[in-house]
This record gives sequence, structure tokens and C-alpha cells, in this order.
Amino acid sequence: MEMVPSEENQFVPKEIHNAAEEPRVLCIIQDITSAKAVNERLTLNLPASTTLSKLYEDVAHKAGYVNGTFDLAWGNALNMAPLEHNSEMSLSDSGFEPGGKKNFLQLTDKDGEQPQTASDESGTADNSGLDDSSQERFIGPLQRDGSASGSGDYSSPSYSYSSILSKSETGYVGLVNQAMTCYLNSLLQTLFMTPEFRNALYNWEFEESEEDPVTSIPYQLQRLFVLLQTSKKRAIETTDVTRSFGWDSSEAWQQHDVQELCRVMFDALEQKWRQTEQADLINQLYQGKLKDYVRCLECGYESWRIDTYLDIPLVIRPFGASQAYGSVEEALQAFVQPETLDGPNQYFCERCKKKCDARKGLRFLHFPYLLTLQLKRFDFDYSTMHRIKLNDRMTFPEELDMSPFIDVEDEKSPQTESCTDSGAENEGSCHSDQMSNDFSTDDCVDEGICLDSTSSTERALKPKSLLTFELFSVMVHSGSAAGGHYYAHIKSFSDGQWYSFNDQHVSKITQDDIRKTYGGSSGSRGYYSSAFASSTNAYMLIYRLKDPSRNAKFLAVEDFPEHIKSLVQKEKEFEEQEKRQREIERNTCKIKLFCVHPVKMMMESKLEVHKDKTLREATEMAYKLMELEGVVPPDCCRLVKYDEFHEYLERSYEGEEDTPMGLLLGGVKSSYMFDLLLETRRTDQIFQPYKPGEVMVKVHVVDLKTETIALPISVRAYLNQSINEFKQLIAQATCLPAETMRVVLERCYNDLRLLYVPNKTLKAEGFFRSNKVFVESSDLTDHQVAFTDSVLWKLLDRHGNTIRLFVLLPEQSPGTLAHRTLCQKVGEDSDAPFEGPKGNRKSVEAILEESTEKLKNLSLQQQQQQQGSSASDSQKSSDTSDFEHIESPTQEADSNSSLCVAADSRELENRISASSDTENQFVCEERSDSEVNNDRSTSSVDSDILSSSHSSDTLCNADSGPIQLANGLDSHSITSSRRSKAHEGKKETWDTAEEDSGTDSEYDDNGKSKAEAPYLYFRVEPYSQDDALWDTQKCLVVHVDKRITLAAFKHNLEPYVGVPSSQFKVFRVYANNQEFESVRLNETLSSFSDDNKITIRLGRALKKGEYRVKVFQLLVNEPEPCKFLMDTVFAKGMTVRQSKEEVVPQLKEQCKLDLSIDRVRLRKKTWKNPGTVFLDYHVYEEDISISSNWEVFLEVLDDSEKMKSMSQLAILTRRWSPTTMKLGPFQEVILESSSVEELKEKLSEMGGIPLENLEFAKGRGTFPCDISVLEIHQDLDWNPKVSTLNVWPLYICDDGAVVFYRDSREEPLELSEDERNELMKKESSRLLKTGHRVSYSPRKEKALKIYLDGGPVRDPGQD
Repeated sequence: MEMVPSEENQFVPKEIHNAAEEPRVLCIIQDITSAKAVNERLTLNLPASTTLSKLYEDVAHKAGYVNGTFDLAWGNALNMAPLEHNSEMSLSDSGFEPGGKKNFLQLTDKDGEQPQTASDESGTADNSGLDDSSQERFIGPLQRDGSASGSGDYSSPSYSYSSILSKSETGYVGLVNQAMTCYLNSLLQTLFMTPEFRNALYNWEFEESEEDPVTSIPYQLQRLFVLLQTSKKRAIETTDVTRSFGWDSSEAWQQHDVQELCRVMFDALEQKWRQTEQADLINQLYQGKLKDYVRCLECGYESWRIDTYLDIPLVIRPFGASQAYGSVEEALQAFVQPETLDGPNQYFCERCKKKCDARKGLRFLHFPYLLTLQLKRFDFDYSTMHRIKLNDRMTFPEELDMSPFIDVEDEKSPQTESCTDSGAENEGSCHSDQMSNDFSTDDCVDEGICLDSTSSTERALKPKSLLTFELFSVMVHSGSAAGGHYYAHIKSFSDGQWYSFNDQHVSKITQDDIRKTYGGSSGSRGYYSSAFASSTNAYMLIYRLKDPSRNAKFLAVEDFPEHIKSLVQKEKEFEEQEKRQREIERNTCKIKLFCVHPVKMMMESKLEVHKDKTLREATEMAYKLMELEGVVPPDCCRLVKYDEFHEYLERSYEGEEDTPMGLLLGGVKSSYMFDLLLETRRTDQIFQPYKPGEVMVKVHVVDLKTETIALPISVRAYLNQSINEFKQLIAQATCLPAETMRVVLERCYNDLRLLYVPNKTLKAEGFFRSNKVFVESSDLTDHQVAFTDSVLWKLLDRHGNTIRLFVLLPEQSPGTLAHRTLCQKVGEDSDAPFEGPKGNRKSVEAILEESTEKLKNLSLQQQQQQQGSSASDSQKSSDTSDFEHIESPTQEADSNSSLCVAADSRELENRISASSDTENQFVCEERSDSEVNNDRSTSSVDSDILSSSHSSDTLCNADSGPIQLANGLDSHSITSSRRSKAHEGKKETWDTAEEDSGTDSEYDDNGKSKAEAPYLYFRVEPYSQDDALWDTQKCLVVHVDKRITLAAFKHNLEPYVGVPSSQFKVFRVYANNQEFESVRLNETLSSFSDDNKITIRLGRALKKGEYRVKVFQLLVNEPEPCKFLMDTVFAKGMTVRQSKEEVVPQLKEQCKLDLSIDRVRLRKKTWKNPGTVFLDYHVYEEDISISSNWEVFLEVLDDSEKMKSMSQLAILTRRWSPTTMKLGPFQEVILESSSVEELKEKLSEMGGIPLENLEFAKGRGTFPCDISVLEIHQDLDWNPKVSTLNVWPLYICDDGAVVFYRDSREEPLELSEDERNELMKKESSRLLKTGHRVSYSPRKEKALKIYLDGGPVRDPGQD
């Protein structure tokens, strides 16, 4: 593309101005600063001359905000850059579209702070500042009336709160949800709103010398709490906290249980706080104690142990019950309600020395300061075998009295007690004999807890008020058991007000909103009530003990410890730095930049320039960015407006060198509808002005006498110009007479339109931003015929349909490059070596030797003829076209010679003779055809069939002479990229039918056309090594009319390959280097595009009724049971025995496999599964369906074939030995019927297992049905109760099924934990290598983990 044409070939018409009245701009503004306003719209209809500063004033007035406290940004793009507040730029210059088009804007926070309302500034609480627009402004959802709601469900809490206030009024900061971290945000906000936890965290001081701050969980929590308390932002990120957990970005997409997170986080904090004052903080605040006891009802003997807890799990609905508990108090009473052990569940009393009735239960001994209740809403439905969520209603009080649930009675029990295993043993449990002697012993696991302090003496003195707990946090889950959303309702101990912390939104709520989290519906509770209840309900409740002596207040900023004060200052400075950086980003224009580099060709980059930088400064930045120093002088460069898609230069900026870039580009935007081009020129050129409204036209001059098409000349015109005016413009640019000029427009790919109506405008003719025309005025006689019959049309048509292909010749191709470039056409005698009696065909090697010798002789004759030619002939030869002319396949050979010179290009011969070793130019490493095919062996896709979008009668255009284009290939490359793009979306067809796989009837056995075919363009040139494509390979560059048929294309390639077209195959190479054979000889190359690759392989091409077959060896007991061997050809009507007779010699020759036909079996291959065994008398297409690129298994037998009839069944069996944890090798069993009894008898005989002890199971998945030895014993369906194999659950109806069998008397090997883990690793590695599924973990969800060392440790053995 000639970006800067010279002065003499760049012509610009006079500018045309259209005057119109000033239009108006319609602005629709969405307020996204709060949840209440997110659905509101402001509508302004302003004059296009309105400035941005006036727009801000109007929006502030209508929205009721103080001007300067909010930003406006484009609403149709991500990462929106705000519009400038004080800019005097008009709306039209800022990118707003007038004329009734909607311009969407978003009203956003400024610097992370919500906008200040006008009432805040004036001190009034009403909305008087909004005048009469307040009614228009609020068009979002109205506030729901809780009494009118049937279920009280508010799955969208953003709109259900009784009043939603801005951040400045709540005083609290939200947390950004990374993806699915709402559960984390809820817990963090609850901990932040807990005075005792926050104050203790502030009192801990981080020592940077001892630990990395990035991996320190307490330090990152401390930073987060400081930001939550002091930041001016609306919401802050939690990425630093999760990074200290050792989580990567994938963890943000894993939703976990908030109660599970609470336990894991507390455990991590305890680990981090060891040897510090906070070491026992979690236990002091959250840990309680309970007694797990069993009491004999006959003698009163009680066995017990002490357990600790951090939360109390409360059952919503008892197992098997139809009704749920109605309140937390009712669930707590059920939690401590003892159960009676009687009947078969009697308890063995150590004192009575017998089984007795007993009472088993739990008693609370100590309640923590912060009481956590988990409502167990997630359950398992055994009828559906799915997890479910129980949405039943459960009330909870604001103040909870726990005194009824404390163990205040000093029950009678013996002095000597023993611990039983009546309950689950936790780390906090200890034996009663230790406790009875000395309850405060340090040896007890319950360290720091003195049980006699909770004895009857002190417990009796505890007043009831000390066991009253105050609710301050409700963690809510909205959704189902499969997933949902967490948020928290938290009461501030500072003012007693309840707030909702829903990720980044913080708002006030009322007691009505708390009651809505009870769950359930308004109706009576029943078994099915949960299914129709609200899915939004309380999941975790946190209470604080009402004790004035212990209840703490939040530390004020002035009371912070010194290290916290320095941290606050540090975070404040960082926030200011972020603010400054955002300001820079907000004022930086980022736009695509292109440049036609004189050395590196087209370059692309991104120009980032401050909006206040001038055009001159931006040009200097672009000059350095494009690395033009030392290549082009700076004064030979300029920036112009550019449309890369249409390759259109929109305008230049003459006289605006000192204009700011923000003004030139229409402001700072996240994306622009145009690009910039750094245009360069030579020192002897001058830049031409590009004015808005012009269209660019690339003019190609066509010379019919020399049959050349010149490189384009750039001309700029206007759409309202007439064809006559346009011709005058071209005449000035090309020096051609306008009177005899023919102008042809290429509107789209190869759509040629002659512009002959003088007064018609360019717009009416279909001109757009960037256009391409061909002009000619040399041949007056050609004007008189119809355009489609003219020489001009034929030349342009050929130019548009010629494509460039890279053809890789086979390694074994005979002759040197010089022989191939002479392009001799082998006469009729050249086919003699291939003629002869059937079955006596010569080998490919013999054909190649004879063809090589014949080509050498032909080349010698040609050289003698050239030496005897006259000087005039030489002159004539040198004057011939640069385009080689390959004669029609049906053209008769010259009477004086048995060959015709198909290529007589002097330039080509000189290029060839200049090489010292022409043979080496096409050398590539030795590789056999079978080895190459082996790379493709795993593909099961049929071979590529060329597109049949055009019929042959409309594609073939007869022409007698060769066409010469300017600069050879350059003439094609002008439009090659566009043509390639046009072809990318073409649908290709695939060969599946018999007729498509063989030679079509209109071609003979050698692929030659039986009827006369019109000549289509074909030219060959040697491949240049400089192209870095298929380096060191034997490659040709072929320029060919894509309307040529595959048969004619192959025939034209014969002289280069050295063998007839029937003896080589054409493979199309795709982007992933996969190759598929093209076999439809009557199809054209219309599906090919420029620079497609083709590989030629030696081998007999398919005839009608023949199929290409890939042969794989089946190795049932090898790690890789499927091995590619070779490609071969099967024919319709051939028997399996005949195909084996063909295959066995080829295997010996190509694969060095010496096999006996009687010990070779062919069988069906479906992916990697072996199927039906083919018997010798089976006939292809009659008994066996066959298709193109068919695949078949070849199996080498240990003995002669035992399969004699189709009624037999071949089963592959494998023995499983539980005692050794090993699988035996595969053994084949031939069954005479589908009887299960016969199979068991065969297996019993083979394995030496008594029939009554034999068990079997069918394998799962693809062959070889691999399964872990840790799973096989219990995961398979052993010993199905069926009598035949062809019914469920076996469904064994064909050969190749896999059956495992075992001896039921064998018990599985007992493995230690270490042995199991080691075996698990080995099995995982083995199954991963074979590509089979590994499933050891019974848990599908990813376990929640916090890594204390900053990240998970990968096991290198599992890679």
C-alpha cells in the first residue's frame, strides 16, 4: 500500500462544505453510584455546542449532586475514562453524536468517593434542589412492602432495604467481590465490627524482619481493617488478604461455606500468633466447653469426656421428621436433649459388667464470650441423592438467654469415672480419670481451662444476667445448595444501628429486614414448605455476652498504637499516590498507531499520550516508538487519522501542530473509532493534505498490449463527484486521455463493474471509504465488444482468480531442479511403463528410475535444440512473457518433438543457473511416506474435499494466450490478503460417499479428462529460500487459476513430480500441519486461497470404488495398544482374505514385519476400541461397510484363527487379584453364544476358579478400560444377575468387549496409610499417562485451605 504517493500522482479535489443548522445532542445518563440509583436515568437534550463544563452543571442540577463530586464517563465501553470537568470543548467535538442518536453516559464516583448531594451542602434534608425532575429521575423499582409479600423473599437485597444511604452517611466501607468471595467478605466485615477482635488485632505489632508482609495473614488483616476504618473509598479490594492465604486467582472462583472459612481462618491465626500475646485470643473469645456423657440408668455410673467448640451446629429439621424446629431456642433444647440407649443399642456398663439401658447426651459447661450458632440449612436428600438446602422458618431472638442450657446440677456420679468412646473424639477431649484427680493439670489437652472454676460452687453463684447474649451479626445465604450469595447484617456497637454489608454496598436496615432472614413462608410449616419458601435466610448467628466489665468499645483513630498510626499514614500516602496515578491515566489518550516502516514494513503499536501534549510532541513520541531514528528524518513524518480496517486515510492535521491531542482526538476515551498512522515520505516528496469527507481510491493502470497491471496510484475524491469528473482526476494522475478511458470498479471480491454512465456519482456506483479501480485507454477496438467479452475483463478476471500455492514435492521425486523447471510434457510413450497385464504393475521405485532416465533424455534433447537455435530465436525467447505457459493437457505434442517446452522464462532459467548446486535447493531430510503418514495417524477425520460452490461450466474460461502481470507475484499480493480473508469463512465439504472417493466417470484411469477442457492459467516458479517457509524442502511456488479442476492441476504438475498424475496424491496442509488428501478430481481449487500449502506424495491415486485405509496394529497387552502401521488401498468387492494378501507383503517391506496370513486378523476399529472380527470370506461393501480414510485393526495371533462364524463372540478378559492388588494380562475367550453361563465356564476353566466362586464385571470406557486397582474391587458392577450378555447392564453384542473376573474367596490386601498413598500416586501417574480418568477424592468440591507458607506445595511426582 502506497501510503505517501509522490506529488505528481496525488490529486485532491476542492473541499465541499455543507451548511446546516446546529443539531442537538440527546444524553441519557445512568447513576451507578448507589444501589438505589442504579436503574435511574437522566435525560438531557442539549445543543451540540454545549461545553463539557456546562454538561456537568446541568447533570449536577438535575441529579441533585454538588458539581465536582462526581464523574461522567461513556457507558458503552469498559474501563471508561471520565469526561473532563472544566473542558470548554463542545459536545460535538467530544465525540457525542447529534441528530436524535442516544449518547449513553454513566455517573460514577470520583476518586472512589460517592457524590455529595445538594442537600448535604445546604444542610436541608429535603429534595428541593431537584425541582420537578425528581419524579422523572426515580424510575427504578419501588420499595417493597414487606406486609404485601407472601414469602418475605428478597433475593435482590439491593432494592429491598428500607433505606439505602450513601457511604458518607453510613461511614462504612464495602469490600470488592473478586468473583465468588462474598462468603469471605461477610466474615471479614463481621470480624471488623467485633470490637474485641479488632482492638486485639491492632495491638499486635508486625515485625518485618521476622516475616514477609505479603504472606503474613495477621498483617494483611490489620491493613484491611485500617483501610475499612480510614479509607475514603467506597469499597476496597481483598486481594492482598487472599494472597496471604496462599490463594491464586482460581480460588476467587471457588465458593466455600462461611462456617468452614471461619474455622480454617481461626486455625491459621492461631498458628501465626504462637509465642505472642494474641496466642490464646481465639480461644478466649470464641471457644466454649461441653460434656459428652453416657449414664447408666441402673447404677448411675457415668462415663464422660470434655470437648471444646468454636460454634454450635443447630439442626433445622430432624432426620426423618416432617416439621422443622421453629426457633433457635427449640433447636438448642433438642441439642442438649439426651437420648435413651436401649434394646439393641444398650450400653455396656463397666460397673454393672453388662449391657444396660443408658442415657446419652451433651451438657454445656462453658459458653464463649462470642457465641456462634450455625444453622444447618444444608442437608442430603437420600431419595434424590442430592444435596439440598432447607429454607424452613427458624426465628432467633435479639437477646438470647443461655442459662437454661448450662449444666448447673451437680449430678450424682461416682468418684472414679472412665472415658468411653460414646462420642466423637476431638483434639480437645481428655480422659475422665485425668480430670477426676486434678482438673487443672497442665497435662490435660484442654490447656488453660480450670474445670473446678465451673463447678457447682461457682456456677451456683453465676447470675442469670451473665448468660444473656446480644445478637450483633447475621450472615445470610441466598440461593440453593449448589451455590448462592452471602452477605451480612451487622449491628454497630457504637450506635446500635443495623447495617447491611453486601460486598461493596453498605446501607442501613431495620428490624423488618432482620426478620426477613428467618426464612420459610407465611403459611403453616409442613413437609414441603421448604420447597416453596424463601431461599434467602440466616445461616450463621453471632452473639456477644452482655457483660459491661468485658464489653469493649472500638479504638478511636487518636487512640491507635504507634505502629497502627504509622500504618495509617503509609496507607494514606499510598492512596494519594494511587489517586495521582488514576488522574494521569484519566488524562491519557490511548490509541492504536500504525506505520509503514521502510525496513520492517507495516508496524502496529499503541500510542499513550497525555491529552495536553501537542500534536508535535505526540509525533516525536510516535517517531521513537516506531524506531525510525536513523531511517527517516523526523521532519519527514507526520500523524494522520487512519482507518485500519478499510485502509483509509481519513484526514491530516495541517497547521494544528500545537493543538493538544485531547482536542484532536475528541477527548480521552477507552476506545476510539479510528486509529493514527505515522506517515513517512522521501526527502524529495511533500505531504499532501487529506481532508474529511474524501474517499481514497487505488488506481491500477492496465496495459492490454503488454498484459500488465501496474502498482496502485493513490487518488482522493468525493462521493458526490460524477464519473466524468472522476476520470479527469485520474487522467491528471496517470497521464491517460480521459476521452478513451475505461474505469472498472472492484466493488467486492472479483465483482467487476464498468463505470460508463458519465453523470452518475461515485456514491451511486458504490464507492466507499477505500476503493480499488482499474483503468485502461490503450485499445480502442476492445471498447466495441461487450465488457464481459472484452480482453480487459478476461485479464482482470484472471488476475482476480489467480492464487499462489506452495507445493512440496516428494523426497523420491526424480530429476534435478533444472529438469523440473523445463516443464516437459511427457508424451504418450511416457505412460508405457505403467501399462501391462493386470497384477504385473511395476514398483514405484522402478517407475521413478525409468521416469528419471526419460526426463534426462528429454532434457538432453532440449539442450541440443536450444544450442542449435538462431540468435533471433534467442532474442525471441528473451522477449517472452515472464509468466510461464503450461499447455492444455489435451493439446497435441509438437510434431517435431516428443515434448513441448512449458516454461521458457529467461529470468527463471538465469535464477536456476546462478545456483552452484541446484539439487541442494530442494533437499530435505529422508523420510518415508509411511513415517510422514504416521504423524497423521491419530486423526479420524475424512480427507479434505474441495468446495463445489461453482459448477465447472461457469468456471472454465477459454483463452489462448498467456497473461503477464506487473512484477510477477507482486501483482497478486496487492489483493491477496483481502482474498484470503474472504475465504476464511468458506465452508468446506468432506468426502464420505463412495462416488466422491474414487475417480469420476468423466476421467480415465490416469485422471486425464476425456472431454476437451478449456485452458486455465498455471505458472510455476522455484521456491525462494528467503521466504523462510518449509526451509530446505523441495518446494515450488505455483500460480494457478483456482477454477482449475484437481485433475487438470495434477496433470500440470506431472513434469515436476516426474510420474503420471495417477501415481501421486495431493494432500492439503492446514494451519495445525494436519494433512488431508484431496481426491475429487472433478472439483476445482475454489476452496483454496493464497499461500495455502500442498504436499505431494508418491503412491497410486485412488480409482473408482477404491478406498484409502489406515492400518493400525492392536497390541492388547502393551501400554499403547494402538500403533499405526501403514496406509493401503482396499477395493469394493475385495474379500478380507484378498486384502490380507495385499497387506502382508507391504508390512514386510515397509514395517519389517514378517507375518503369516493365517495368523493375521483384521477387525473393526472405532476410535481406540477393537470391534467386529472380519472373517476371510467377508466382502467389502457387501458384508463390511467401508468409507474414505477408513481405519482398521490388524491383530497378530499366537495361533491360527479360531473365529469361524459370525455367531461367535470374541471377548477380551482380564483377571483381578485382590490379594495382590494386581491385574493379569488380557486373554481372549471365544464364545459360541451370548450365554453368561458359557462365559463363566470359560473363565472358570481359564482361571482355575470354581464356578460358584467366580465373579465377573464388564469394563467401562474405551479400550483397554483402565481403572485404578484401588477402585476396581468396589466400583464395578460385579456378578450382574442376568442370563445373557446382550441385556442390561452388560450390553455385550459385539466382539472386543472387556470383562474382568475374580475369585470371590480372595479378600483385598490390607494396606497401611503410607502404602495406600504410595499406591495412589503410582496409579494416578499410570492412568494419567494412558489418558484415563483419575478419581480418588470422594469430594467433588475443592477443599478450602489457607497456606501458612504463602502457597501450596506442588508434588513434583504428580506433574
